[in-house]
Amino acid sequence: MKPKPVARRASTSPRRSAKLWQLHLYVAGQTPKSQTAFSNLKKFCESHLKGCYRIRVIDLVKQPQLAKGDQILATPTVVRKLPKPMRTIIGNLFDTDRVLVGLDLRPAL
Repeated sequence: MKPKPVARRASTSPRRSAKLWQLHLYVAGQTPKSQTAFSNLKKFCESHLKGCYRIRVIDLVKQPQLAKGDQILATPTVVRKLPKPMRTIIGNLFDTDRVLVGLDLRPAL
């Protein structure tokens, strides 16, 4: 008698598939646009990645040399460092659907 195969469901939740999401937010000073981008990113992460994300804010006014490493051409820009592959989103992150697609949490329609 053959043993019955065990069905296992693959996890589609980003919270289960990745231990920690590392996001870098590149800004140019403490402008209203930069603050809006940080606020929107924080809200997004709390809604979709609660407990498994880390945001590093990089002010290019104070550290312009850091723009070269991730090829930052405009601000604000978010770079997903982990999980791989790296992803980049430019803008204030107001459009949740665009952020979901940009961070590869949802496929483009």
